[in-house]
Amino acid sequence: MIHAAAAAALVVASPSLSADAPPNGIHLNQLGFEPDEPKRAIVADPAITPLPWRLLDASGATVAQGQTLVTGNDAASGDHVHEVDFGSVRAPGTYRLRVGDTDSRPFPIARGIYAPLKYAALNYFYQTRAGIPIEARYAGGAPWARPAGHPKEIAPCFSGKDDKGNDWPGCDYSLDVTGGWYDAGDHGKYVVNGGIALWTLQNVAEREAAKTGPSPFADGKARLSEAGNGVNDLLDEARWQMRFMLAMQVPEGKHIRVPVGPQAPGAKLAFTEIDASGMAHHKVADRAWTGLPMQPADDPQPRLLYPPSTGATLNLAATAAQCARIWRKIDPAFAARCLSASERAFNAALRNPDVYAPDTFTGSGGYGDRTLADEFYWATAELFVTTGKPAYRDAATRMAPFSAPLSEPGWPNTAALGTITLATVPNTLTTKELGSQRALIVAAADRFLAEEKGSGYRIPFGGMAYPWGSNSNILNRAILLSLAGQFTGEARYRTGVVDAMDYILGRNPLDQSYVSGFGANPMRNPHHRFWAPSLDPKLPGPPPGVLSGGPNSTSLVDDVARTLKGKCAPQRCWRDDVHAYALNEVAINWNAPLFWVSAYLDEERR
Repeated sequence: MIHAAAAAALVVASPSLSADAPPNGIHLNQLGFEPDEPKRAIVADPAITPLPWRLLDASGATVAQGQTLVTGNDAASGDHVHEVDFGSVRAPGTYRLRVGDTDSRPFPIARGIYAPLKYAALNYFYQTRAGIPIEARYAGGAPWARPAGHPKEIAPCFSGKDDKGNDWPGCDYSLDVTGGWYDAGDHGKYVVNGGIALWTLQNVAEREAAKTGPSPFADGKARLSEAGNGVNDLLDEARWQMRFMLAMQVPEGKHIRVPVGPQAPGAKLAFTEIDASGMAHHKVADRAWTGLPMQPADDPQPRLLYPPSTGATLNLAATAAQCARIWRKIDPAFAARCLSASERAFNAALRNPDVYAPDTFTGSGGYGDRTLADEFYWATAELFVTTGKPAYRDAATRMAPFSAPLSEPGWPNTAALGTITLATVPNTLTTKELGSQRALIVAAADRFLAEEKGSGYRIPFGGMAYPWGSNSNILNRAILLSLAGQFTGEARYRTGVVDAMDYILGRNPLDQSYVSGFGANPMRNPHHRFWAPSLDPKLPGPPPGVLSGGPNSTSLVDDVARTLKGKCAPQRCWRDDVHAYALNEVAINWNAPLFWVSAYLDEERR
């Protein structure tokens, strides 16, 4: 997070920071550059011959100069682009880049530029907590303080007619599901999307625990309400979500009627009674959509448990297994609780392998997934690494994802999470097997870098299809790139990580920092119910460190996005508008890789 002192430091470190900065044709990372990292700018200009450039220091003296590299027409941005490489300049200071007669905004070359970002990206999770008041002293100031949303949340199961007329029988129990994180711009709390977000934070915790020296997230570093409890702040934040996910588990001995297996398109759902013991409810959410704006404490809708799903159950199994090994020496009782819940969930998923989340409810997102081989693999890998049991090892090594090419992780594609765990957390795989898992990650990173060669804005993401939440795809690719660099020692992979972050922080055709509070032109108006000053001036904008989903050329479905259909190059399919939920929503699974990558860039320098 950025509290007052950190915010002041950020302004000093980023002299370009301005509330009304005009667009600039010289596109670069608006936060600046680390001295020893690559430094590139992209210039949108129709010239077909190289342009002269100069790098000017604070006194106006030229410290480097050269000619642009003409990259040419770039379909993804719609721009004709030039590249400027000034990586040879390493002296700390404030600089401007002049290309032809155009000057960039001032920017710093300085050490530690990502430290404020990593704390702000982590503080997002505190800001989106349910169940407790959000206090000004932890949230960065009075504007973001708010009453507790959904305290003492004891929710019954959904029963009655859904949005498609199916009559759900419900269940005979309620669960206390207080806590956890609100998922995105709504008030829903989801196990599936919560799973990958939680895993990402816990993965950073595992990486930090393997290092020597003091932790940057030691108790009190991140300013959480748990300060002073002697526990690492990152673990405190992760445990807030883990406890919620544990609470979503179906009690023993409970039988529920749910749809099982594929259902006929357009037909009424067919219900089957199952032993749901140990499964996880898919989500807890409102019965109907609330309007914008809406503080969580003012939510008038009934809160309901939605039916358990195999996908949610495997998310619980995987993250709880990860939790068990992280907490084993810190809080053995909590670790044992996590492991028990994980194995119960895993066995429940084996017993009920095809209970899918139907898209028949209103008031919350669906997060439906009918391809669960990746979730089974992820959960099996986590349980193997945590327990060392031969049965989990044998199962994981026989599954297709153990040898299949990787894509970047996402909530419906979690195989990479299992592979990362097998490749990085000590376990009993053979040397050859361990090498094969690392090779999968390196091969994926190589594909991403190959795509970058065809990208005008030099990002490790190619093609013309920018999906919903594309910024998270790019950052999750950066995670795999960073691991490839760790395994091989080759600097080109870290360069790819820097390129990804440069894009997120301003080196893009819109001259946009997609992170609130960072850079000259930050995102200000996310689709969100309580960070919505354009709808109610009494409400705050987003706190620093919140990531927009970013350009979306594949699902232009909201009213704002529809106005762009057929009119935007993929990287330009974005607007900073509270109503643009397909373009500018925020979400826990998107902020998690922002936190991971900013922590990596800050702590693991060249």
